[in-house]
Amino acid sequence: MDATLQILILISIGFIAGFINTIAGGGSLLTLPILIFLGLPPNIANGTNRIGILFQSIFTTAGFKSKGIVTFPFSIYIGISALFGSILGAQIAIDIKGETFNKILAVIMIMVVAFMVLKSKYKQLDSLEKTTGKHLWISILIFFFVGVYGGFIQAGVGIIMLFVLSSVNNISLVKSNAIKVMVALILQFQLWQFLLIAIKLIGNWG
Repeated sequence: MDATLQILILISIGFIAGFINTIAGGGSLLTLPILIFLGLPPNIANGTNRIGILFQSIFTTAGFKSKGIVTFPFSIYIGISALFGSILGAQIAIDIKGETFNKILAVIMIMVVAFMVLKSKYKQLDSLEKTTGKHLWISILIFFFVGVYGGFIQAGVGIIMLFVLSSVNNISLVKSNAIKVMVALILQFQLWQFLLIAIKLIGNWG
């Protein structure tokens, strides 16, 4: 495929994925398969995908903050928990074989799409947020495992976060999105692991 066409495809898909990630989640379900389709080994594609998420998360977080949407300190608590989980998930992603990764990605894509289609509409039971006490600790525990998944494959993790924030913490959709983006930004602090492995794999690939 012509290099110019590849760049145009990546820019277009990146724009669409960024929009999807901001309002809901699941943009990596587009970008990750495209990167693999364009010839990147699965592990390198997985690491490369995180770079786009990193920059998107920075600018989106700044955008929410400029609108006065405050998510501190709750987002920091669950974000740090997710970060520790993501370190474990990233190690799994690095160690797994490419063919196995592709099979897992295919299954996850089907499951996430099915969840999006079948899940009930986003709604709140009441107007009271539940971000303290036992609900905080439950969220911290859940987000550790969300982090494991996010560190492993990332695709669809935003949808999972929105579901947890609505069902466990009863947080509004807009604020949930702001929290989701902040947690996604914190998750990218383990990006260095993917960069190191990508450099190693590119060297072997070349």
